[in-house]
Amino acid sequence: MSATPQNNDNQEIDLSQISKRIGGFFENISTSIFRGFLFFKRNILWIGILFILGVGIGLYLDKTTKVYDNEIIVSPNFGSVDYLYAKIDLISSKISDNDTLFLKNVVGIQQPKKLKKITIVPITDVYKFIDNKAQNFELIKLMAEDGDIKKIVNESLTSKNYPYHLISYTTDKETSNEKTVQPLLKYLNNSDYYATIQKAYLNNVKIKMAENDSIISQINGLLNAFSNTTNGSQKSDKLVYYNENSQLNEVIKTKDALSNEQGSHRIELVNFDKIVKDNSTTLNIKNTQVVNGKMKIVLPLLFVFLFILGGYFKSYYQRQMAKLKK
Repeated sequence: MSATPQNNDNQEIDLSQISKRIGGFFENISTSIFRGFLFFKRNILWIGILFILGVGIGLYLDKTTKVYDNEIIVSPNFGSVDYLYAKIDLISSKISDNDTLFLKNVVGIQQPKKLKKITIVPITDVYKFIDNKAQNFELIKLMAEDGDIKKIVNESLTSKNYPYHLISYTTDKETSNEKTVQPLLKYLNNSDYYATIQKAYLNNVKIKMAENDSIISQINGLLNAFSNTTNGSQKSDKLVYYNENSQLNEVIKTKDALSNEQGSHRIELVNFDKIVKDNSTTLNIKNTQVVNGKMKIVLPLLFVFLFILGGYFKSYYQRQMAKLKK
């Protein structure tokens, strides 16, 4: 019978202690807020000076220090994808090593100290990857059976074979086509091996186009002869019958296919004039990421924060020293 009152007393004591602790917690918060208010009141002049100083320095840095992003969309031809990525990785390593002599003398960058970073990534376009390429479509289907299609189209085995790739580089000053783009493309296209492959490939395309023109000419002659025969028969009083299985439709389809192929070859001659073909260029995109262009906001807040942090450590040090003296 005596156990129940004791449990109630213990519960009342526990609740009382919890209530005191909660009250003490909020009291400490209130005290801390008041101390912070007093700190700002005592140091309002210094805080104001630091804030104004930070804004001034930040405005100067935002005006004098600017970062620009630049992009080149390229298409590596003749199986030169790995070659292209290796070249970009080499340039990136030279930038990290601050090897300005290599960047200026070998690559040809006019202001190598202004070049801060360079990367290359594939432009994901699975439709271009499988366009008129049955083997690529079958490859995607086969790989999709064993994994996530999103991972497959983005993994390096697939993505490096996309036709277009994005070269991005950063400079801390405005650049131009002559200062960076043309030297970079000249360096990327300087390969004796791929230059030989290019000549052989273009020669094969021209030979194929000449053969296609010859076949199209023969088909045109055949169609003209048939047309003349048909027109002559219509003028005759006699009925002329011809076999519908004369494969005339197949001849017309063949001509159409060859004409389309000739169009593709003409585009190839335009796109394959370089080992690494540049398709579009975008220069001097102002970079506003992280703190770029925001120093007028970051610096005053940073100065005030450091001042408050310093005041906190000073107060903490004084309290600890007072305890040691006691």
